Amino acid sequence: MPTTETATLRQDSSISALLLPWLPGVLRAWLPRQRWFAGKGRPVTDVALLSVTELAPGCLHILIRADYAEQPGVRAPDTDPAHDCYQLLLGMGESVPSRLSPAVLGRVSEGPLAGLLVYDALLDPRLASLLLERLRTPGTVGALRFERDRRTTIPTGLAPRLIEAEQSNSSLVYGDSYILKVFRRIRPGINPDLEVPWALARQDCTRVLAPVAWFRTSNPWAATLGVLQPFLRGAADGWTQALDALASGREFTEEAYEMGQATAEVHLALAAAFPVASQSASENGPLAAAMAERLRDAIHAVPELLPYAAGLRSAFTEPAALDAPRPAQRIHGDLHLGQVLRAERQWHVIDFEGEPARPLPERRRVQSPVRDVAGMLRSFDYAAHARKPWRPEWALRCREAYCAGYAVQAGWDPRAEAASLRAYETDRAVYEVLYEARHRPDWLPVPMAAIARLAERPGLRRPTP
Repeated sequence: MPTTETATLRQDSSISALLLPWLPGVLRAWLPRQRWFAGKGRPVTDVALLSVTELAPGCLHILIRADYAEQPGVRAPDTDPAHDCYQLLLGMGESVPSRLSPAVLGRVSEGPLAGLLVYDALLDPRLASLLLERLRTPGTVGALRFERDRRTTIPTGLAPRLIEAEQSNSSLVYGDSYILKVFRRIRPGINPDLEVPWALARQDCTRVLAPVAWFRTSNPWAATLGVLQPFLRGAADGWTQALDALASGREFTEEAYEMGQATAEVHLALAAAFPVASQSASENGPLAAAMAERLRDAIHAVPELLPYAAGLRSAFTEPAALDAPRPAQRIHGDLHLGQVLRAERQWHVIDFEGEPARPLPERRRVQSPVRDVAGMLRSFDYAAHARKPWRPEWALRCREAYCAGYAVQAGWDPRAEAASLRAYETDRAVYEVLYEARHRPDWLPVPMAAIARLAERPGLRRPTP
């Protein structure tokens, strides 16, 4: 990790006792309404304050633990723990401007803080600017530590704005110069979205933006809380560009081809930055078993999968029978069209956090690069569904072009790994079904269409409407 500058800042932990009687009850109702809340559909039974730090008068950083109720007759997947840790930045004041009304949690009803409004401070430009100031002048405040690459200088006076489209986390753009991702669901350990871009920057990989600054905590355990990176002004993500192409009736194969090249470049840089391994034939069985278990969990939550279960399991048994070792390395882990940005005719890969629902150790382990390829292939199908009528041949041409671009840059063609590609694409589609059923039911038909195709035949070609 980089050398950092440090200083000592002030902490006032006594405010924790003042909030303790009031805040948990308010959060039980407020948390499930947030877009980034991971426990959708799971009642919150209790909220405990794990850490409270005063960053400035009227601005608190807190870590909370939300406990979930067990639902009778529902088997929770392994990815659904009994509780989660969340990060919040709270503002307090006697009143708030009308524009901050949607951010209000409630008004404190008792104790020395009675009468104060408490609100999500990330929506308040004044308090959001405080985070950047802490990163500009690194130091510690309580259990929080703010750090930056000392070779960089962050200017003052950069106005913040919150990106509304964020799903799993919250991101602030400062003056169109930097973007700060604030992780909402906190897991112990270093987050790959800090670890991986930093390592790739040391490989001079221009496809990934290097971290400029970050902050972390040591209480209740060591964890990454947020990462600041350069902001690509005027860049558009692959999803937006693909939908624009569909709306205008034009092809997207040139962009897909270059996107495949970019993915391969990042994979090569990852192989140089981190240890690589050989996934032996004996490991194929446990990998397939894990995929089958995720399918079983998904069927419990989404019964619509049940008619396809046998065909989907067949997708996992083929790789298990392979007797030759396969390369394994660090990968992106959640690659799709929304994770690539095009700026000045170059694709950049972003968001190396991996699937937020998976434990951090799992997201950081070596895996087959075919998994990333499969994720992007699924994303082309998603784009083709987003504009009616569905354009299956458009998606097919994009998928072929992406694989061709990848093959030219990587020196091997993912289409030659047909069994693995089908298995990973099926595993991804099962994940998508579970996600859409919980968060975006209107989108459920999109992965279900892929489920029907993948349950019947393995190939990259001939998607069915």
